[in-house]
Amino acid sequence: MKSPATSAVEEPRPIQWLLIGVAVLFSAVCLFLPLLNVFVQAFDSGWSAYLKALTNPDTKAALRLTLMVAAISVPANVIFGVCAAWAIAKFEFPWKAVLLTVIDLPFSISPVVSGLLFILLFGASGFFGAWLQLHHVQIIFAWPGMVLATAFVTVPYVVGELIHVLQAQGSDQEQAAMTLGANGWQTFWHITLPSIRWGLLYGVILCTARAMGEYGAVAVVSSHIAGKTDTLALRVEKLANEYNPEAPFAVASLLAFLALFTLGLKCYLEWKAKANDHGTMAQ
Repeated sequence: MKSPATSAVEEPRPIQWLLIGVAVLFSAVCLFLPLLNVFVQAFDSGWSAYLKALTNPDTKAALRLTLMVAAISVPANVIFGVCAAWAIAKFEFPWKAVLLTVIDLPFSISPVVSGLLFILLFGASGFFGAWLQLHHVQIIFAWPGMVLATAFVTVPYVVGELIHVLQAQGSDQEQAAMTLGANGWQTFWHITLPSIRWGLLYGVILCTARAMGEYGAVAVVSSHIAGKTDTLALRVEKLANEYNPEAPFAVASLLAFLALFTLGLKCYLEWKAKANDHGTMAQ
């Protein structure tokens, strides 16, 4: 006998195949074929040309800068994400809806506009421009501005993952720990963090993938100096504008490898979490 939950979502076989076919066709045309074309074009001239493009000094500098920007912006978003998600999920306070709207703002505006916002704040003619110039601090057209722009566009990922987890688990365990004499840090470290670890890891992985592939916001605040302020995404554009036949695809394939690795890691963690859940239920 079928459960009500199963029968409620059951559709006629032709409808099922139609929906599956549309999903597969869309994925193939819009996702798989463009990704496959990147790798085909990257290796079109052989391994030697591919490795030559990747070992170019400017490309290696772009890779280092990309990883550095991600290494700074992702931990910053983790700290902010945990604090913001905990406050939103556990407490009631004025302007809570406004805070949620601000956190989701990077999803609503173009990354180019995000970069422009930082120019209006920290550029030479911006709100803080005169003070920064007086103290010889350069943010725009340097790596600090690229970090700020990347952190801004990746803010929602960690917060979004954690809010749902924290709201679903409630606060009973934390209250019990506090009743037994645990302080705030002990409660967070031994109760809250283990229960949100999978959501936190998902958010970190998605945040990292977006940070490494960000183009629009970074392009606005970067001075596009090869070997200094070019990330991998900017390097791809520069090589394409130089009508270099293989190099832009080779660098793009490196970005694709990084993205596929992070998404593969996310799938593995999801499988691991489900396996742990099944093991806990079996016990």
